[in-house]
Amino acid sequence: MRASDAERERVAETLREAVAEGRLEMDEFEQRLDATYKARTHGELEPLVRDLPVPGTLAGPVTGAVSERRGSSADWPSRIGGTATSSGGFAFWGGFSRKGHWTVGRTFTSFAMWGGGEIDLREARFAERDVVIRCFTIMGGIQVTVPPDLDVDVRGLGIMGGFGEHSKLDEETEPAPGSPRVRVTGFALMGGVGVERKRSRAQKRLLKEQQEQLRGPDTGDGRKELG
Repeated sequence: MRASDAERERVAETLREAVAEGRLEMDEFEQRLDATYKARTHGELEPLVRDLPVPGTLAGPVTGAVSERRGSSADWPSRIGGTATSSGGFAFWGGFSRKGHWTVGRTFTSFAMWGGGEIDLREARFAERDVVIRCFTIMGGIQVTVPPDLDVDVRGLGIMGGFGEHSKLDEETEPAPGSPRVRVTGFALMGGVGVERKRSRAQKRLLKEQQEQLRGPDTGDGRKELG
């Protein structure tokens, strides 16, 4: 079966975790990563992670690393645990950014004055199951982006500013079983702190592929035949 961009990206993420944990040497990692992005079928992808465990665990093959999944709830247990790579962010007449593959500490404290900050948890790991993100801003802004199924509790104060959660998703979302519990606290003085639920690019591509599969092949007159 032909592999999708989202499937290649999931295999690449597994390889990055493996080299970070010392399971792969750097030269072998680079060879496998290059082969991942060149792969065109599942048969080419599967051997690249066959001898690696699920990220964050001690044993067990990576089954389903290239399987079709809509959300990230099946990945949550493997994304909890490890050493924090960042415990805070600071911006003064500038900005800070924490996004991509990083590990959130038990407490993450951020401050922005006459500047802005970006905290993206969609591809992050979590050092512990319970995490507190403290956001303080004065005439500035901090944006916290979270995946749709993350358990988030927003409790902040806006003074001549805003502090709250919003979502641009079309459907209602609920925390997934095993999801980390994230509490966002702090205050915004003449500024704003926003928490937004948003899918990653890989999840958007996968969802689009699944929708196209449900619609079925094109009948030739512009309509889709339902499968």
